[in-house]
Amino acid sequence: MFDADSSEEWGRLAYWMRNAAFEQCPEPLMLLDPQENKYIDCNIAATQMLGFDRQDILKMPISYIHGRELGQLIVFTQEALQRGHAKSKRISCRLKNDMHIPVELSASRTVIKGREYLVVSIKDIDSEERQRDKADADRLARNGILEWKHLQSIFQQGERDNLLMLTSVGDGIYCVDTNGLCTFINPAAKRLLGRTDGDVLGQNIHYVHHHTHDDGTHYPVEECPIYAAIRDGVVHEGIQEVFWKHDGTPFPVEFTSTPIISGGSIIGAVVVFRDISQRMETEKQLRDALKEVSELKARLEDENAYLQQEILIEQRYHGIIGESTAIKRIHQQIELVAQTEANVLITGESGTGKELIARAIHDASNRKDKPMIRVNCAAIPHELFESEFFGHIRGAFTGAVRDRIGRFELANGGTLFLDEVGEIPLELQSKLLRVLQEGQLERVGEEKTRNVDVRIIAATNKDLKKEAEAHHFREDLYFRLNVFPIHSPPLRERGNDITLLATHFLEQASQKFSKKECKLRQSDLKPLLTYNWPGNIRELQNVMERAAITSHQGRVTIDLPLTASATEMTIAKESPSETGIIGDDEMQERVKRNMLAALERCDWKLFGDDGAAALLKLKPTTLASRIKRLGLKR
Repeated sequence: MFDADSSEEWGRLAYWMRNAAFEQCPEPLMLLDPQENKYIDCNIAATQMLGFDRQDILKMPISYIHGRELGQLIVFTQEALQRGHAKSKRISCRLKNDMHIPVELSASRTVIKGREYLVVSIKDIDSEERQRDKADADRLARNGILEWKHLQSIFQQGERDNLLMLTSVGDGIYCVDTNGLCTFINPAAKRLLGRTDGDVLGQNIHYVHHHTHDDGTHYPVEECPIYAAIRDGVVHEGIQEVFWKHDGTPFPVEFTSTPIISGGSIIGAVVVFRDISQRMETEKQLRDALKEVSELKARLEDENAYLQQEILIEQRYHGIIGESTAIKRIHQQIELVAQTEANVLITGESGTGKELIARAIHDASNRKDKPMIRVNCAAIPHELFESEFFGHIRGAFTGAVRDRIGRFELANGGTLFLDEVGEIPLELQSKLLRVLQEGQLERVGEEKTRNVDVRIIAATNKDLKKEAEAHHFREDLYFRLNVFPIHSPPLRERGNDITLLATHFLEQASQKFSKKECKLRQSDLKPLLTYNWPGNIRELQNVMERAAITSHQGRVTIDLPLTASATEMTIAKESPSETGIIGDDEMQERVKRNMLAALERCDWKLFGDDGAAALLKLKPTTLASRIKRLGLKR
């Protein structure tokens, strides 16, 4: 048995043996710190393969050594940390001489003093391929060469097969020697040129069929691209040239002239050509058809823009645009309540135009000649609510250097619009209720009672009834405000109005930013009509302003967030709720499904313009981190 001292000695010996095994291993090994993104140790074999000193390697970021496939490296590292081991596909590795060689990485996770590291082995792929090639060559040398008669029979059979192919192919083919004289012509070429063997073989091919341009002007032989291949040994192409038939008729062709090289010398050229008359006629018909379609499309777009403008003028009611059933109902409600003195409570999501409805009620009322004062209750600090509503006198509190009229007095005889009324502090609601009931108020710091005649229109995106039941809002104040309720529907429930609203906002934005009059095409409307519009009308207005800013010569580009995908809309329709609110678990599940859909579409490619990161509008490193956090696997 070992005593304490011998145990300590044995521990040092074991540590030395492990280090020696790592250092002397014939396979290149590196120790990677994933958090620092760099190698922190390497063995002798690794320094010999890379050509760098150990100190130089430990100073380099991993991106310097494997920078060409950084995205693949990130996925490889994440997989190794999650599974405990991983093996990369073909990846490049930089050597000291700046050459890049293909390698294969294998990694195993290890924990040292509570921290995760990766032991990475590097395998030179080309080295194995070179060794295999050398082994194959040695094996062939040992086995000797094939018998000459066997090779000769193969070559003769190949020559017969090639000749059969050349005579059967539909393209015209002929060969010329270094003097430009024809030495071979296949049946297809004779048929296309209307010639016989006697007309062509042994003749200067340029003067046979390539002597003039399509307009009849002379084509000098020294400029002929067919012979250029004989002079410079490079393949030459004729994209749209003219060949002439025996009867003097021209026809358009495309051809390739390829030099024939034997023993390091050019001995001629082979020319392959085809008649492209039918293709050019089809292309012309297609161009004419596309031009006609383009003209009809432009005409339809102009007519559509005009009709949309006419409909927009007809459907505008006190600034409210729309022809959907929900908007028509709001028109009727405005007409009913405008001539009364009843308080109105407008409910609806943010961005649905609640203030526009309030303005329409005021403009249609007997108070239209008096002001409508708007108060955003969510923007007023709690300690200043009373002063903002009722005013104050000089010296009423620190900072009150002069008398100030409150919003109620400013709106005397007119309308006071309380936006986000659910944000009024509970302790101030009783004072507000008194003003609504009695029409009287006192400024802060003053005992004088003042009479006011104000009509209240309130708006909120909260459910005030539930807020009252939870004692977050006074029930008596809720009933005082909710004399005549009007619900402002979200834009997703007003599909018929999206085209009218988009046209209106685009027209406004064009004038605002001094852009050429922009027009919406049918292709522009499709994404607008299928989008879910979580930001409602306000979001639509922002989208159209952005479209006007980025427009070019009246053409707009609709830029919608990724959440407008059909997948997200389907998910939203599958789980509707009264308030449109979903739980955090469901939201995380949607994010996960959306990310998986993007990864599958891009075949799990993270980087590049066609990668999942670009599709999701995320940084690749951020996407890789989320893949790890969510535990997504291919």
